[in-house]
Amino acid sequence: MTNHESTLEDGLDSIDRALIVALQEDGRLSYAELGELVGLSPGGARLRVLRLQERGILQVVGVTDPLKLGYERMAMIGIEVDGDIRAVADAIGAIDGVIYLVLAAGTFDILVEVIAADSEALFELINERIRAVPGVAKAQTFSYYSIHTHRFTWGPR
Repeated sequence: MTNHESTLEDGLDSIDRALIVALQEDGRLSYAELGELVGLSPGGARLRVLRLQERGILQVVGVTDPLKLGYERMAMIGIEVDGDIRAVADAIGAIDGVIYLVLAAGTFDILVEVIAADSEALFELINERIRAVPGVAKAQTFSYYSIHTHRFTWGPR
């Protein structure tokens, strides 16, 4: 068994990990460039990337700044829940404008990131849609001025 064939508990070998790191740094690398970086043919690199995508480990997307695409408002909302946290999260996650949602420990049970066209749309989203979800006990909003740091470069452990 060669070094790249040995795997850790997550099923990723050193080549999978190197592909992930390379694509986190530049998601536009060609399969030829990826193959050269990790010692595979372009076809081999392509198969590895496709396998990582099929397993849900890797997703290659274009990351945008909503504030530069015409959305005037972006906010994080901390939500305290009375009742079933997962049911509330499912309901909030289905609302248009919700772009990120996590279950949390601490002051808030759920943290939600939202985008809106303008201040009125943000108010409607929070007041009439999110706060109207059964089980939402309290919602505290943190409005963004700008996105300062947005990283996707954590590598596999």
